[in-house]
This record gives sequence, C-alpha cells and structure tokens, in this order.
Amino acid sequence: MRFSTRAIHAGQEADPTTGATIVPIYQTSTYTQEAVGKHKGFDYSRTINPTRLALERQLAALEGARFCSAFASGMAAAAAVASLLSPGDHVLIGEDVYGGTYRFFSQIVARYGIAVTYTDMRVLDGVRAALRPSTRMIWLETPTNPLLSLADIAAIAALRADHAPQAVMVVDNTFATPYFQQPLALGAQIVVHSTTKYIGGHSDVVGGAAITDDAALHERIAFYQNSAGGVPGPHDAWLTMRGAKTLAVRMREHARNAQAIAEFLERHPAVERVHYPGLPSHPQHDLARRQMRGFGGMVSFALRGTAEEAMEFARSLRYFSLAESLGGVESLICHPARMTHGSIPRDQRERRGITDTLLRLSVGIEDVEDLLEDLRTALDHLSTTAVRSMHPSSTAPM
Repeated sequence: MRFSTRAIHAGQEADPTTGATIVPIYQTSTYTQEAVGKHKGFDYSRTINPTRLALERQLAALEGARFCSAFASGMAAAAAVASLLSPGDHVLIGEDVYGGTYRFFSQIVARYGIAVTYTDMRVLDGVRAALRPSTRMIWLETPTNPLLSLADIAAIAALRADHAPQAVMVVDNTFATPYFQQPLALGAQIVVHSTTKYIGGHSDVVGGAAITDDAALHERIAFYQNSAGGVPGPHDAWLTMRGAKTLAVRMREHARNAQAIAEFLERHPAVERVHYPGLPSHPQHDLARRQMRGFGGMVSFALRGTAEEAMEFARSLRYFSLAESLGGVESLICHPARMTHGSIPRDQRERRGITDTLLRLSVGIEDVEDLLEDLRTALDHLSTTAVRSMHPSSTAPM
C-alpha cells in the first residue's frame, strides 16, 4: 500500500462485532474475562485498548515500521524513549530543539546521572567529536524547531554505526511528518512525534508516539508505557486516528501555502531573514531536496525592528492566531523566545539564533491569498511605523 492508502486502511479493519466501518471508541477501562487469564486479548485499558491499538498500527505503518507506542503527549513519548537511558550514560542532542525537549533533558534527565551534551547537528565533524564511549542516545530534530535547520539523517546514522554503535538514534519527525520524511529508512532506530501537531491536524487533541522497527526497543518502550501509564484515552486516540487519515492531503496544502509565504517574506523589506527549507537560499536546501519529499508547513523569520514591534506584529494579524503549538488546519504565529522556547536561557537562545525578533508561523490550509494579504498588511504597517519613527517631522501637523 502507498502512503495515503495506508493512512486510511492500516489498523482500520471493520469492527468484528458489528461490522462498523470506522473503528469504535472503546470507552472502557476494563474487560470482562471468561475465567482468570482467559480473555479476548484485552484486560485493562492502560495496558491495551482496541482504539489505541488501531492508532498504533496506523502510525507504525505511516513510518514504515512494525511497532508504535502511543502516549498522552509528545513529551510523554520523549520520556518513554529517555527511559532507555541509565545513570552514567551520555545523550547527544541537537542544540536547536523544541524548548520542552531542552527543559526535559536539561532539568529532569540530567538529574539522574545522565550526561547531556548539545551540539550543532549540521556539522558532522562536531557530531563525531561529541560522541563518547558512554553515548547511548543521539537525539535530533530535522527540520528543527524553530529555525528549520536540517540534520543529515543518513550521514549521522553512518557516524553512529562507525563510532557509537551502542547508541540509539532518535529523530523527532514532528515538523516533517512521515509524509515528507522517513527517518527509519535513513538509518534511525526510533521516531518520535507530537501527534498533537500535524498527525492530529486539527488542534483538538494532545498526543505523542514512539515508533520503531526494532522489536527489542519496542518491548522496552511498551514496558515503560504500561508501567508509567502515560497513555491516551480512547477518544483522544480516535481523534488522532481520524486526523491521520487526511495527513497526505493536508501536508500538500500546508507545504504549498508555506512555500508561497516564505517567498513573499523573503522579498519584503521589513523582513531580515527567512528560514524555510523550500527556499533556494536556505543553506541546506539541497539536503532538504534529497532527504524530504516536501518542505513542510513551518516558516520562521526575523523582522527588522525591535522585540516590541515583533510582538505587536504577531498580535496584529487576522488569520494567524497568536498561540503555541502548530500543525493544525488554521494558521498560527508565535514568538519563540517568549513562548515555546522561553525555558532556554537567554544567552543560549540568542547564540542559536532565537532572537527577540524571530517569529514562527504554522501555515494553515486557508486560501493562500488571504494569508498573504494578512501578512502584507501587517508588514506594510510595520514599515510605515518604522519610517515615521526615523523621520518624525514628516508626520508632524502643519
């Protein structure tokens, strides 16, 4: 089956009891057993639930894998994968990652005697130099949040195989989605998703997933899933499963709109820099073309101006809601330094390029002309305001 067919059919068999075409929401916490230990494969919904199981089969198929463990949030999935580590281990993480990932590894994982190092995953020599005999995990996002830089998955996988075969390579594939990028096929061992984002796709459910084709890794993650219990309820699983069915259609529209918006922003004099892998000016555009089948729906850009002007710009838009999160059908804008990445110390944020004038767009699937008009109006107003502040006498009353 090809991608769109898998999204609709994998794990979605008709209900064996009623013939219902759509997988039901099995809203139950427990299951009646014929005798002790004699049941239909289901005993307690923290451990297994038919709706969640259908979602897990669907998501595994989308990443070209055999196994998936679904969680109540993306960070719950990250915690499950981090449970593979032990005191004395070392984890190597890309320095441009989601602020919640940074907070989790720096303030929680590091407390358990696990060494955490951040490095620029774009620089292969730096990645090689940062590996240690104790490295047990390599964690990267590509494209990154919020600067949309890329890591060469296949090249880093080769480094792992040659210099740290004991390490597990994890790719957060939330931004690209399995429609645009397949990390397992490029050499990663585990893929993590915040299914809250593009997979759910409608900003109405929170969830996460850890996906692998390695049976031993899956067994350990599933053990943590059951033991720690951070699982999605059946209704959340059902909503996520429904959203994933239209992932291919939505991602094509997200990417088409994002490309048009990135090209527009790059031409506007009020914009200092645009980050989008689909632009030929992106320093890793060629890698994006090799590694991805599309460039995604996320765009970030730095305004010419002050932090106050950037935040006022974000508040002034009509169709881009000022909100955290991403990946819904509606467009969103956020100020990473004050919102999604506020947990990273200021000096580290700015060194990485997360400045006070950086804004991040989650480009939705509205009519692109409406989105462009919205941005154009706000940017033109910003430019006019800047000119007036530089030449106040030009607007003085006669």
